[in-house]
Amino acid sequence: MNNNNINNLRERILGCWLGKAIGGTLGAPFEGVEEQLNIKYYSPIPTEMVANDDLDLQIVWANVLNRLNPVRVDRHILAQTWVDHIKFYPDEYGVALRNIALGLKPPLTGSYDNYFINSIGAAIRSEIWACLAAGDPALAAAYAYEDACVDHAEEGIWAEVFWAAIESAAFIESNQHQLLETGLSFLPKTSMIRQIIINIIAWWHQHSDWQYVRQLILTHYGNGNFTDALVNIAFMVLGWLAGNGNFGESICIAVNCGMDTDCTGASLAALLGILNPQSIDEQWQKPIGRGLVLSPEIFGIKPPASIDAFTDLILNLRERLNYCYPAIKKEEQSIDSLAIHAELGFLNQYLCRTITSKNEPAWSMPTDSCPVSFSGTIVELDYKSLRYPTIMVKYKIKISKQQLVKIMFNTPEMCIVWIDGQFAFRYDQGGLWLPSFNRQPLNDKCILTLDAGTHEIIAAISRPATPSSLKWAIGVADARTNAWLPDVFERRKI
Repeated sequence: MNNNNINNLRERILGCWLGKAIGGTLGAPFEGVEEQLNIKYYSPIPTEMVANDDLDLQIVWANVLNRLNPVRVDRHILAQTWVDHIKFYPDEYGVALRNIALGLKPPLTGSYDNYFINSIGAAIRSEIWACLAAGDPALAAAYAYEDACVDHAEEGIWAEVFWAAIESAAFIESNQHQLLETGLSFLPKTSMIRQIIINIIAWWHQHSDWQYVRQLILTHYGNGNFTDALVNIAFMVLGWLAGNGNFGESICIAVNCGMDTDCTGASLAALLGILNPQSIDEQWQKPIGRGLVLSPEIFGIKPPASIDAFTDLILNLRERLNYCYPAIKKEEQSIDSLAIHAELGFLNQYLCRTITSKNEPAWSMPTDSCPVSFSGTIVELDYKSLRYPTIMVKYKIKISKQQLVKIMFNTPEMCIVWIDGQFAFRYDQGGLWLPSFNRQPLNDKCILTLDAGTHEIIAAISRPATPSSLKWAIGVADARTNAWLPDVFERRKI
Protein backbone atom coordinates (compact mmCIF):
# COMPACT_ATOMS: atom_id res chain seq x y z
CA MET A 1 0.00 0.00 0.00
CA ASN A 2 1.46 3.36 -1.03
CA ASN A 3 -0.39 6.36 0.36
CA ASN A 4 1.47 9.37 -0.97
CA ASN A 5 -1.71 11.47 -1.15
CA ILE A 6 -2.85 11.40 2.47
CA ASN A 7 -4.85 14.49 3.35
CA ASN A 8 -3.02 16.97 5.58
CA LEU A 9 -0.06 14.64 5.95
CA ARG A 10 2.35 17.18 7.42
CA GLU A 11 -0.29 18.50 9.82
CA ARG A 12 -1.05 14.97 11.02
CA ILE A 13 2.61 14.07 11.55
CA LEU A 14 3.13 17.36 13.40
CA GLY A 15 0.04 16.54 15.49
CA CYS A 16 1.54 13.16 16.30
CA TRP A 17 4.75 14.67 17.71
CA LEU A 18 2.97 17.51 19.48
CA GLY A 19 0.72 14.96 21.12
CA LYS A 20 3.71 12.84 22.08
CA ALA A 21 5.40 15.78 23.79
CA ILE A 22 2.20 16.95 25.50
CA GLY A 23 1.15 13.54 26.81
CA GLY A 24 4.63 12.71 28.04
CA THR A 25 4.90 16.02 29.85
CA LEU A 26 1.45 15.54 31.41
CA GLY A 27 2.21 12.05 32.70
CA ALA A 28 5.88 12.40 33.67
CA PRO A 29 5.37 13.64 37.27
CA PHE A 30 3.25 10.58 38.07
CA GLU A 31 5.32 7.82 36.48
CA GLY A 32 5.12 4.65 38.56
CA VAL A 33 2.18 5.78 40.72
CA GLU A 34 -0.07 2.74 41.05
CA GLU A 35 -3.05 4.49 42.62
CA GLN A 36 -5.82 6.12 40.64
CA LEU A 37 -5.14 9.81 40.01
CA ASN A 38 -7.36 12.83 39.51
CA ILE A 39 -5.52 15.24 37.23
CA LYS A 40 -7.27 17.50 34.73
CA TYR A 41 -4.30 19.45 33.39
CA TYR A 42 -0.54 19.72 33.71
CA SER A 43 0.61 19.50 37.32
CA PRO A 44 2.91 21.32 37.67
CA ILE A 45 2.41 23.57 34.66
CA PRO A 46 5.60 23.32 32.57
CA THR A 47 7.56 26.00 30.77
CA GLU A 48 8.86 23.54 28.15
CA MET A 49 8.37 19.91 27.22
CA VAL A 50 9.74 17.37 29.67
CA ALA A 51 12.50 15.20 28.22
CA ASN A 52 11.23 11.65 27.81
CA ASP A 53 12.79 8.46 26.45
CA ASP A 54 9.53 7.81 24.57
CA LEU A 55 10.42 10.66 22.20
CA ASP A 56 14.20 10.67 22.71
CA LEU A 57 14.65 7.23 21.16
CA GLN A 58 12.61 8.07 18.09
CA ILE A 59 14.67 11.21 17.52
CA VAL A 60 17.77 9.01 17.69
CA TRP A 61 16.28 6.51 15.21
CA ALA A 62 15.47 9.34 12.79
CA ASN A 63 18.97 10.81 13.04
CA VAL A 64 20.60 7.44 12.38
CA LEU A 65 18.25 6.62 9.48
CA ASN A 66 19.04 10.02 7.99
CA ARG A 67 22.72 9.02 7.69
CA LEU A 68 21.93 5.91 5.68
CA ASN A 69 21.98 5.74 1.92
CA PRO A 70 19.73 4.11 1.05
CA VAL A 71 17.48 4.60 4.07
CA ARG A 72 16.37 1.27 5.54
CA VAL A 73 14.86 -0.10 8.73
CA ASP A 74 17.08 -2.87 10.06
CA ARG A 75 17.14 -4.48 13.51
CA HIS A 76 20.93 -4.75 13.43
CA ILE A 77 21.38 -1.04 12.71
CA LEU A 78 18.96 -0.23 15.53
CA ALA A 79 20.86 -2.53 17.90
CA GLN A 80 24.16 -0.77 17.13
CA THR A 81 22.41 2.55 17.65
CA TRP A 82 21.77 1.61 21.28
CA VAL A 83 25.52 1.21 21.76
CA ASP A 84 26.50 4.33 19.84
CA HIS A 85 24.01 6.87 21.14
CA ILE A 86 22.04 5.72 24.21
CA LYS A 87 22.89 5.45 27.91
CA PHE A 88 19.50 4.40 29.23
CA TYR A 89 20.05 1.38 31.50
CA PRO A 90 16.74 0.66 33.29
CA ASP A 91 15.17 -2.76 32.88
CA GLU A 92 14.89 -4.05 29.28
CA TYR A 93 17.09 -1.24 27.93
CA GLY A 94 19.97 -2.28 30.17
CA VAL A 95 19.43 -5.98 29.48
CA ALA A 96 19.56 -5.39 25.72
CA LEU A 97 22.78 -3.39 26.03
CA ARG A 98 24.25 -6.18 28.18
CA ASN A 99 23.21 -8.81 25.63
CA ILE A 100 24.71 -6.80 22.79
CA ALA A 101 27.96 -6.60 24.77
CA LEU A 102 27.84 -10.39 25.14
CA GLY A 103 27.89 -10.64 21.35
CA LEU A 104 24.23 -11.44 20.71
CA LYS A 105 22.24 -10.15 17.74
CA PRO A 106 18.53 -9.37 17.54
CA PRO A 107 16.17 -11.01 18.29
CA LEU A 108 18.23 -12.77 20.99
CA THR A 109 19.26 -9.39 22.37
CA GLY A 110 15.64 -8.97 23.38
CA SER A 111 14.65 -12.50 24.35
CA TYR A 112 17.71 -13.88 26.15
CA ASP A 113 17.72 -13.73 29.94
CA ASN A 114 15.32 -10.77 29.99
CA TYR A 115 12.68 -10.52 32.71
CA PHE A 116 11.24 -7.43 31.00
CA ILE A 117 10.37 -8.94 27.60
CA ASN A 118 6.71 -8.02 28.17
CA SER A 119 7.23 -4.41 29.25
CA ILE A 120 6.00 -1.26 27.51
CA GLY A 121 9.42 0.10 26.45
CA ALA A 122 9.02 -0.74 22.75
CA ALA A 123 5.40 0.30 22.25
CA ILE A 124 6.27 3.83 23.39
CA ARG A 125 8.44 4.35 20.30
CA SER A 126 5.93 3.23 17.67
CA GLU A 127 5.12 6.65 16.19
CA ILE A 128 8.16 6.92 13.94
CA TRP A 129 7.19 3.70 12.17
CA ALA A 130 3.57 4.80 11.83
CA CYS A 131 4.66 8.09 10.28
CA LEU A 132 7.20 6.50 7.95
CA ALA A 133 4.53 4.02 6.84
CA ALA A 134 1.53 6.34 7.09
CA GLY A 135 -1.57 4.61 5.77
CA ASP A 136 0.15 1.22 5.49
CA PRO A 137 -0.35 -0.58 8.82
CA ALA A 138 1.25 -3.81 7.60
CA LEU A 139 4.48 -1.98 6.82
CA ALA A 140 4.34 -0.04 10.10
CA ALA A 141 3.92 -3.35 11.93
CA ALA A 142 6.97 -4.76 10.14
CA TYR A 143 9.07 -1.73 11.09
CA ALA A 144 7.84 -1.95 14.68
CA TYR A 145 8.85 -5.60 14.89
CA GLU A 146 12.39 -4.73 13.75
CA ASP A 147 12.60 -2.15 16.54
CA ALA A 148 10.96 -4.11 19.35
CA CYS A 149 12.90 -7.35 18.93
CA VAL A 150 16.13 -5.59 19.95
CA ASP A 151 15.05 -5.32 23.61
CA HIS A 152 11.77 -7.23 23.95
CA ALA A 153 10.06 -10.48 23.01
CA GLU A 154 6.54 -11.89 23.05
CA GLU A 155 3.98 -9.33 24.34
CA GLY A 156 6.57 -6.54 24.43
CA ILE A 157 6.92 -6.90 20.66
CA TRP A 158 3.20 -7.31 20.00
CA ALA A 159 2.43 -4.18 21.99
CA GLU A 160 4.51 -2.06 19.60
CA VAL A 161 3.19 -3.87 16.53
CA PHE A 162 -0.40 -3.28 17.69
CA TRP A 163 0.00 0.43 18.42
CA ALA A 164 2.10 1.16 15.30
CA ALA A 165 -0.52 -0.48 13.08
CA ILE A 166 -3.31 1.57 14.66
CA GLU A 167 -1.37 4.83 14.34
CA SER A 168 -0.47 4.12 10.72
CA ALA A 169 -4.06 3.29 9.82
CA ALA A 170 -5.23 6.47 11.61
CA PHE A 171 -3.78 8.52 8.74
CA ILE A 172 -6.52 7.18 6.45
CA GLU A 173 -9.20 5.82 8.81
CA SER A 174 -10.99 7.55 11.68
CA ASN A 175 -13.46 4.91 12.86
CA GLN A 176 -12.39 3.76 16.31
CA HIS A 177 -13.77 0.24 16.00
CA GLN A 178 -12.12 -0.27 12.62
CA LEU A 179 -8.79 1.01 13.92
CA LEU A 180 -8.85 -1.37 16.87
CA GLU A 181 -9.70 -4.24 14.54
CA THR A 182 -6.77 -3.24 12.33
CA GLY A 183 -4.38 -3.35 15.26
CA LEU A 184 -5.72 -6.70 16.44
CA SER A 185 -5.34 -8.20 12.96
CA PHE A 186 -1.54 -8.12 13.30
CA LEU A 187 -1.48 -10.05 16.59
CA PRO A 188 -1.33 -13.83 16.99
CA LYS A 189 -4.52 -15.39 18.31
CA THR A 190 -2.56 -16.50 21.39
CA SER A 191 -1.33 -12.99 22.18
CA MET A 192 -2.25 -11.68 25.63
CA ILE A 193 -2.33 -8.15 24.17
CA ARG A 194 -5.06 -9.36 21.83
CA GLN A 195 -7.02 -10.94 24.68
CA ILE A 196 -6.86 -7.91 26.96
CA ILE A 197 -7.96 -5.50 24.19
CA ILE A 198 -10.94 -7.70 23.34
CA ASN A 199 -11.87 -7.82 27.02
CA ILE A 200 -11.54 -4.05 27.49
CA ILE A 201 -13.82 -3.35 24.54
CA ALA A 202 -16.42 -5.72 26.00
CA TRP A 203 -16.06 -4.31 29.52
CA TRP A 204 -16.40 -0.75 28.27
CA HIS A 205 -19.55 -1.50 26.30
CA GLN A 206 -20.97 -3.32 29.32
CA HIS A 207 -20.12 -0.78 32.06
CA SER A 208 -19.19 2.58 30.41
CA ASP A 209 -17.30 3.48 33.60
CA TRP A 210 -13.57 3.93 33.15
CA GLN A 211 -12.81 3.66 36.86
CA TYR A 212 -14.64 0.35 37.09
CA VAL A 213 -13.00 -0.99 33.95
CA ARG A 214 -9.61 0.14 35.27
CA GLN A 215 -10.15 -2.02 38.33
CA LEU A 216 -11.15 -4.97 36.18
CA ILE A 217 -7.91 -4.58 34.22
CA LEU A 218 -5.81 -4.58 37.40
CA THR A 219 -7.73 -7.48 38.91
CA HIS A 220 -7.26 -9.69 35.88
CA TYR A 221 -3.87 -8.56 34.58
CA GLY A 222 -1.99 -6.59 37.27
CA ASN A 223 1.36 -8.11 38.21
CA GLY A 224 3.36 -5.60 40.27
CA ASN A 225 5.38 -4.24 37.34
CA PHE A 226 4.25 -0.70 36.55
CA THR A 227 5.89 -0.88 33.10
CA ASP A 228 3.96 -4.02 32.09
CA ALA A 229 2.83 -3.80 28.45
CA LEU A 230 -0.57 -5.42 28.94
CA VAL A 231 -1.79 -3.09 31.66
CA ASN A 232 -0.41 0.07 30.07
CA ILE A 233 -1.70 -0.69 26.58
CA ALA A 234 -5.04 -1.41 28.23
CA PHE A 235 -5.03 1.99 29.93
CA MET A 236 -4.24 3.70 26.62
CA VAL A 237 -7.17 2.00 24.92
CA LEU A 238 -9.42 2.71 27.91
CA GLY A 239 -8.59 6.43 27.74
CA TRP A 240 -9.38 6.40 24.04
CA LEU A 241 -12.70 4.62 24.52
CA ALA A 242 -13.78 6.77 27.47
CA GLY A 243 -12.59 10.15 26.21
CA ASN A 244 -15.41 10.79 23.76
CA GLY A 245 -12.98 12.09 21.15
CA ASN A 246 -11.86 14.90 23.44
CA PHE A 247 -8.07 15.25 23.44
CA GLY A 248 -7.62 16.53 26.99
CA GLU A 249 -10.23 14.27 28.56
CA SER A 250 -8.83 11.18 26.84
CA ILE A 251 -5.22 11.65 27.86
CA CYS A 252 -6.16 12.63 31.41
CA ILE A 253 -8.16 9.41 31.80
CA ALA A 254 -5.20 7.37 30.54
CA VAL A 255 -2.83 9.11 32.95
CA ASN A 256 -5.33 8.92 35.82
CA CYS A 257 -5.28 5.14 35.52
CA GLY A 258 -1.73 5.27 36.92
CA MET A 259 1.28 3.01 36.24
CA ASP A 260 3.61 4.13 33.40
CA THR A 261 1.78 7.43 33.05
CA ASP A 262 4.24 9.30 30.85
CA CYS A 263 4.03 6.44 28.34
CA THR A 264 0.27 6.03 28.35
CA GLY A 265 -0.33 9.77 28.09
CA ALA A 266 2.25 10.24 25.33
CA SER A 267 1.19 7.29 23.17
CA LEU A 268 -2.52 8.04 23.31
CA ALA A 269 -1.93 11.76 22.70
CA ALA A 270 0.19 10.93 19.64
CA LEU A 271 -2.61 8.79 18.17
CA LEU A 272 -5.17 11.53 18.81
CA GLY A 273 -2.83 14.05 17.17
CA ILE A 274 -2.78 11.92 14.03
CA LEU A 275 -6.54 11.48 13.99
CA ASN A 276 -7.36 15.13 14.54
CA PRO A 277 -4.51 17.63 14.89
CA GLN A 278 -7.06 20.41 15.47
CA SER A 279 -8.16 18.70 18.69
CA ILE A 280 -4.92 19.79 20.38
CA ASP A 281 -5.96 23.24 21.47
CA GLU A 282 -3.75 26.08 22.61
CA GLN A 283 -4.08 25.37 26.32
CA TRP A 284 -2.12 22.15 25.82
CA GLN A 285 0.39 23.50 23.30
CA LYS A 286 1.38 26.84 24.80
CA PRO A 287 3.07 25.68 28.05
CA ILE A 288 5.50 23.31 26.33
CA GLY A 289 6.24 25.35 23.20
CA ARG A 290 7.73 23.71 20.12
CA GLY A 291 11.35 23.24 21.17
CA LEU A 292 12.70 19.69 21.50
CA VAL A 293 14.26 18.76 24.85
CA LEU A 294 16.32 15.56 25.01
CA SER A 295 17.52 13.55 27.98
CA PRO A 296 21.25 13.73 28.86
CA GLU A 297 21.47 9.98 28.28
CA ILE A 298 21.29 10.65 24.52
CA PHE A 299 24.68 11.44 22.97
CA GLY A 300 26.47 11.68 19.65
CA ILE A 301 23.61 13.09 17.57
CA LYS A 302 22.54 16.54 16.45
CA PRO A 303 18.78 16.62 17.00
CA PRO A 304 16.38 18.97 15.22
CA ALA A 305 15.78 22.14 17.22
CA SER A 306 11.99 21.95 17.20
CA ILE A 307 9.03 19.64 16.76
CA ASP A 308 8.40 21.34 13.41
CA ALA A 309 11.93 20.59 12.20
CA PHE A 310 11.59 17.00 13.41
CA THR A 311 8.35 16.70 11.44
CA ASP A 312 10.18 17.85 8.30
CA LEU A 313 12.93 15.28 8.91
CA ILE A 314 10.32 12.52 9.18
CA LEU A 315 8.68 13.66 5.93
CA ASN A 316 12.05 13.57 4.20
CA LEU A 317 12.84 10.10 5.54
CA ARG A 318 9.42 8.87 4.54
CA GLU A 319 9.99 9.98 0.96
CA ARG A 320 13.47 8.41 0.82
CA LEU A 321 12.35 5.17 2.45
CA ASN A 322 9.49 4.97 -0.04
CA TYR A 323 7.54 2.19 1.70
CA CYS A 324 10.45 -0.25 1.54
CA TYR A 325 10.04 -3.39 3.64
CA PRO A 326 12.84 -4.55 5.95
CA ALA A 327 15.20 -7.11 4.48
CA ILE A 328 15.35 -9.57 7.36
CA LYS A 329 18.68 -11.38 7.55
CA LYS A 330 18.47 -14.39 9.83
CA GLU A 331 21.65 -15.25 11.66
CA GLU A 332 22.50 -18.52 13.36
CA GLN A 333 23.05 -17.83 17.05
CA SER A 334 23.52 -19.89 20.17
CA ILE A 335 23.37 -19.04 23.85
CA ASP A 336 25.09 -22.27 24.90
CA SER A 337 28.38 -20.50 25.60
CA LEU A 338 26.64 -17.96 27.85
CA ALA A 339 25.65 -20.45 30.56
CA ILE A 340 26.66 -19.20 34.01
CA HIS A 341 28.62 -21.58 36.22
CA ALA A 342 27.61 -21.81 39.88
CA GLU A 343 27.44 -24.21 42.81
CA LEU A 344 24.13 -25.51 44.18
CA GLY A 345 23.31 -27.26 47.45
CA PHE A 346 20.50 -27.92 49.92
CA LEU A 347 20.26 -27.62 53.71
CA ASN A 348 17.84 -29.50 55.93
CA GLN A 349 17.23 -26.48 58.14
CA TYR A 350 15.19 -23.30 57.98
CA LEU A 351 16.44 -19.76 57.51
CA CYS A 352 16.53 -17.76 60.74
CA ARG A 353 14.71 -14.44 60.57
CA THR A 354 17.11 -12.91 63.09
CA ILE A 355 20.19 -12.93 60.86
CA THR A 356 20.53 -9.24 60.15
CA SER A 357 23.93 -8.36 61.57
CA LYS A 358 27.03 -7.80 59.51
CA ASN A 359 28.89 -9.68 62.23
CA GLU A 360 26.91 -12.85 61.59
CA PRO A 361 29.29 -15.43 60.05
CA ALA A 362 28.55 -16.53 56.52
CA TRP A 363 27.05 -19.92 55.97
CA SER A 364 29.21 -22.46 54.19
CA MET A 365 27.99 -24.36 51.18
CA PRO A 366 26.76 -27.89 52.01
CA THR A 367 29.42 -30.57 51.62
CA ASP A 368 27.40 -32.33 48.94
CA SER A 369 26.97 -29.20 46.78
CA CYS A 370 27.38 -29.76 43.06
CA PRO A 371 28.56 -27.58 40.17
CA VAL A 372 25.73 -26.43 37.93
CA SER A 373 25.24 -24.32 34.83
CA PHE A 374 22.32 -21.93 34.57
CA SER A 375 21.23 -20.56 31.21
CA GLY A 376 21.58 -16.98 32.47
CA THR A 377 21.14 -14.68 35.42
CA ILE A 378 17.47 -15.67 35.80
CA VAL A 379 16.95 -19.09 37.38
CA GLU A 380 13.83 -21.17 37.91
CA LEU A 381 13.94 -24.53 39.70
CA ASP A 382 11.08 -27.01 39.79
CA TYR A 383 9.62 -27.44 43.27
CA LYS A 384 10.12 -31.22 43.09
CA SER A 385 13.88 -30.72 42.89
CA LEU A 386 13.96 -28.75 46.16
CA ARG A 387 14.53 -31.62 48.56
CA TYR A 388 15.31 -29.52 51.67
CA PRO A 389 13.86 -26.27 53.12
CA THR A 390 16.88 -24.10 52.30
CA ILE A 391 18.58 -23.77 48.92
CA MET A 392 22.18 -22.56 48.80
CA VAL A 393 23.82 -21.16 45.69
CA LYS A 394 27.32 -19.77 45.17
CA TYR A 395 28.51 -17.62 42.28
CA LYS A 396 31.99 -16.37 41.51
CA ILE A 397 32.37 -13.00 39.82
CA LYS A 398 35.50 -11.44 38.39
CA ILE A 399 35.99 -7.68 38.58
CA SER A 400 38.54 -6.21 36.15
CA LYS A 401 39.32 -3.10 38.19
CA GLN A 402 38.43 -1.64 41.56
CA GLN A 403 35.03 -0.07 41.28
CA LEU A 404 31.79 0.75 43.03
CA VAL A 405 29.27 -1.94 42.11
CA LYS A 406 25.64 -2.75 42.80
CA ILE A 407 24.91 -6.40 43.43
CA MET A 408 21.32 -7.62 43.13
CA PHE A 409 19.84 -10.91 44.22
CA ASN A 410 16.09 -10.89 43.69
CA THR A 411 13.63 -13.62 44.64
CA PRO A 412 10.07 -13.69 45.98
CA GLU A 413 11.23 -15.91 48.85
CA MET A 414 13.01 -15.23 52.13
CA CYS A 415 16.70 -14.82 51.35
CA ILE A 416 20.08 -13.97 52.90
CA VAL A 417 23.11 -12.93 50.83
CA TRP A 418 26.79 -12.88 51.79
CA ILE A 419 29.58 -11.36 49.69
CA ASP A 420 33.14 -12.52 50.29
CA GLY A 421 32.08 -14.06 53.57
CA GLN A 422 30.38 -10.92 54.88
CA PHE A 423 26.67 -10.39 55.44
CA ALA A 424 25.36 -8.19 52.61
CA PHE A 425 21.56 -8.04 52.80
CA ARG A 426 18.41 -10.05 53.50
CA TYR A 427 14.69 -9.85 53.01
CA ASP A 428 11.75 -11.86 54.21
CA GLN A 429 9.28 -13.96 52.29
CA GLY A 430 6.82 -11.94 50.26
CA GLY A 431 9.44 -9.94 48.39
CA LEU A 432 8.59 -8.64 44.94
CA TRP A 433 9.80 -10.76 42.00
CA LEU A 434 11.15 -7.83 39.98
CA PRO A 435 14.89 -8.04 39.18
CA SER A 436 15.66 -4.38 38.49
CA PHE A 437 18.71 -2.33 39.45
CA ASN A 438 16.87 0.98 39.39
CA ARG A 439 13.65 0.49 41.35
CA GLN A 440 11.85 -1.40 44.10
CA PRO A 441 12.38 -3.62 45.94
CA LEU A 442 15.33 -1.88 47.58
CA ASN A 443 16.32 -4.65 49.99
CA ASP A 444 17.38 -7.06 47.27
CA LYS A 445 20.65 -5.28 46.47
CA CYS A 446 23.67 -3.58 48.01
CA ILE A 447 26.33 -1.11 46.90
CA LEU A 448 29.99 -1.69 47.75
CA THR A 449 33.49 -1.18 46.42
CA LEU A 450 35.12 -4.34 45.12
CA ASP A 451 38.81 -4.68 44.32
CA ALA A 452 40.00 -6.19 41.06
CA GLY A 453 39.91 -9.96 41.22
CA THR A 454 37.53 -12.81 42.01
CA HIS A 455 34.73 -12.52 44.57
CA GLU A 456 32.15 -14.94 45.95
CA ILE A 457 28.41 -14.39 46.32
CA ILE A 458 26.52 -16.91 48.44
CA ALA A 459 22.75 -16.85 48.84
CA ALA A 460 20.53 -18.91 51.11
CA ILE A 461 16.93 -19.06 49.90
CA SER A 462 13.83 -20.53 51.52
CA ARG A 463 11.91 -23.13 49.60
CA PRO A 464 8.51 -21.72 48.53
CA ALA A 465 5.79 -22.27 51.13
CA THR A 466 3.46 -23.66 48.47
CA PRO A 467 4.38 -26.16 45.73
CA SER A 468 5.61 -23.71 43.13
CA SER A 469 8.88 -23.18 41.31
CA LEU A 470 11.71 -21.30 43.00
CA LYS A 471 12.83 -18.21 41.09
CA TRP A 472 15.74 -15.87 41.53
CA ALA A 473 17.82 -13.45 39.51
CA ILE A 474 21.33 -12.19 40.13
CA GLY A 475 23.09 -9.20 38.60
CA VAL A 476 26.10 -6.94 38.98
CA ALA A 477 26.03 -3.35 37.76
CA ASP A 478 28.08 -0.17 37.80
CA ALA A 479 26.60 1.52 40.87
CA ARG A 480 26.91 4.99 39.31
CA THR A 481 24.87 4.24 36.19
CA ASN A 482 23.04 0.94 36.87
CA ALA A 483 24.60 -0.44 33.68
CA TRP A 484 25.07 -4.20 33.76
CA LEU A 485 28.63 -5.49 33.99
CA PRO A 486 28.16 -8.22 31.39
CA ASP A 487 31.41 -10.15 31.68
CA VAL A 488 31.74 -10.66 35.45
CA PHE A 489 30.19 -14.13 35.67
CA GLU A 490 32.00 -17.39 35.02
CA ARG A 491 30.38 -18.53 31.78
CA ARG A 492 30.82 -21.96 30.25
CA LYS A 493 29.43 -23.72 27.23
CA ILE A 494 26.65 -26.15 28.10
